[in-house]
Amino acid sequence: MAISISVVLLLLILAVIFLRNGGLKVSHALVCALLGFYMAGTSIAPTIQSGLTATADIVSSLRP
Repeated sequence: MAISISVVLLLLILAVIFLRNGGLKVSHALVCALLGFYMAGTSIAPTIQSGLTATADIVSSLRP
């Protein structure tokens, strides 16, 4: 749960930065958000979740 909240906050911050810099239009952000909501209801959602969890585990195990 903590990982998904962190990812959502990171993506939200990036979206705000892109909107302010003019690199992302509001309509594009809305389409991306709707795509995310629709994908969460599909059968591919568990695969995406497990992929993100595995990636987060790999990144957290790296030591600089």
